[in-house]
Amino acid sequence: MGRSPGRIARLTVSRCKVGGPLAEAISDHLAAIAARGLSPYTVAERSYMLARFASWADERGVTDPAAVSPQMLEAYQRHLFYQRKRDGQPLSFASQYSHLVAVKAFFSWATRAGLIGSNPASEIDMPKLDRHLPKTLLSPAEIEQVLAVPDLDSPVGLRDRTMMEVLWATGMRRGEICPLRLADLDLERGTLTIRRSKSRRDRVVPVGERATIWLDRYLADARPVLTGGEPVEFVFVSRHGIDLSPDHLTVRVGRYIKTATGKTGSCHAFRHAMATAMLTGGADVRFVQEILGHALLSTTAIYTHVSIDQLKAVHAACHPDATNTRHRSPTSDMAGLGDNPIPEEGTR
Repeated sequence: MGRSPGRIARLTVSRCKVGGPLAEAISDHLAAIAARGLSPYTVAERSYMLARFASWADERGVTDPAAVSPQMLEAYQRHLFYQRKRDGQPLSFASQYSHLVAVKAFFSWATRAGLIGSNPASEIDMPKLDRHLPKTLLSPAEIEQVLAVPDLDSPVGLRDRTMMEVLWATGMRRGEICPLRLADLDLERGTLTIRRSKSRRDRVVPVGERATIWLDRYLADARPVLTGGEPVEFVFVSRHGIDLSPDHLTVRVGRYIKTATGKTGSCHAFRHAMATAMLTGGADVRFVQEILGHALLSTTAIYTHVSIDQLKAVHAACHPDATNTRHRSPTSDMAGLGDNPIPEEGTR
């Protein structure tokens, strides 16, 4: 008898802790976007954010979507700006943006569904998102240190090593490697298919010879132990034989990075390192865009600003004064000027 379908199929939406027409409309909206084919992760994320909005509105006596005004949504936007997390830090602008996207999508749907006469969210002025360089940058040497941490004598350690090898080889997101299925692997060709990625399209990416060897070893030696011989469609499974959750993967990879380098970071650090290494090696940014699955080239282009070593090398080769070899030393330039080579102000 096969095991349960896995966490992806079992994801449930956050339930509003309040009732009324607004909560009911949110529930209908979530069902509608699920029927449109949005990923379970997106539906769960929207559910969480809209439940928070519904609770905030309920505290102000608003339980009907028709009672929500543009001024109220402006107040909610200010609430998000001033909100503090448990560690005392504010929500990032990216997080505020995501919350407001969920609210805008809900009221747009409610307007089309005839639940409200006009869309109060149509004029929300969205936060401007800055493009920051990745916080954690791992060099290829540091990647090797991280890869060497797992205990290869245990099935879990071999699994973790293989997952990180695949992350390093492909630049996959954590939400792409967790639902990876056996049918998505083509080890003879050295490729894998990433289905329903963040950009909502499938893509085929090269795995590379090294990661393929690790996959072969994991599939032969570790995975049968973890699944207990049961038929499971996911490539990477837990010690209980079910698919891994992205949050669990984040914690494990983060510990490996911390142990090896002392830096903070997780799955995305491999994605950053892979993109930077390929661009440094001379890959065209458009090819890196295709591998990473970025919808916009501008998203990939941020990695062109990361490789400071390459930038310094180009600067040294092309800037006429990047080095001091063609100039005399500053002391020789001052020769003959006497004890006071720089005239005082006001003198000629």
